[in-house]
Amino acid sequence: MTDTAQAALWNGSAANAWVANQAILDQMFYPFEAMLAGRLEPGQRVLDVGCGTGATTLAAARRGAHCTGIDISAPMIAVARERARDAGLDAAFVCADVQDHGFAPAAFDAIISRFGVMFFADPVAAFATLHRAARPGAALHLYAWRSPDENPFMTTAERAAAPLVTLPAVVPGQPGQFAFADSARVRGILERGGWNDIAIAPVDVPCTFPASGLLHYATRMGPLGRILPTLDEPLRQQVIGTLHAAFVPFVRDDTVQLTAACWQVTARSDVIRG
Repeated sequence: MTDTAQAALWNGSAANAWVANQAILDQMFYPFEAMLAGRLEPGQRVLDVGCGTGATTLAAARRGAHCTGIDISAPMIAVARERARDAGLDAAFVCADVQDHGFAPAAFDAIISRFGVMFFADPVAAFATLHRAARPGAALHLYAWRSPDENPFMTTAERAAAPLVTLPAVVPGQPGQFAFADSARVRGILERGGWNDIAIAPVDVPCTFPASGLLHYATRMGPLGRILPTLDEPLRQQVIGTLHAAFVPFVRDDTVQLTAACWQVTARSDVIRG
């Protein structure tokens, strides 16, 4: 059954923020795009889970793979389709919830994801669905965030604004950016979903983007980005001023520099579950 809460979020404010910041996010997360595409071979049938606006799907297509991106967000899928069409790339896109989507059995040679698997209400069901969609021997390769404490850039906006506004609490294990912070939990999810040869390794990936885009990013993304438009103008400006000061340590000359503390997760599908 489709997760209505996540569907509402990713077809509303969260989707709008990602679309508005697409160029910034693509540049910030380019190292992951390159690492994922580098694992693929020309001609492979690839599924990109939580593809968003399509950067990793298009990277796989440029590699020569026949790539399908899937995401629950209609606005982001619309952008992804337009980008693929404009680039003339062999990429298809499906707007659906992975948890219960009717993939053809053994349809894919590889499954990839860049920060797209942490939002499932039932992650075991989602990875079981993906397992059925993978051919025997297919590889799973994904990246997910480690803990909030290990990712200070990603939590700077919320920490800076916390004295001024009320933000939703982060509940460990619940759908969200840091839902896969516990590697033991991730391993258990994959095992129960039918995956084998599971390897989970910490990676720290340097990421950059132009400082000119920092304020636009910080005021649109995440829980704070959803709250800011609801504030009265004096408070909104106070929060924005606080954000500007809080992000100063991450700016070098004209570039934002951060380290993405992630899990690199790989696994293999050796059998097809009924």
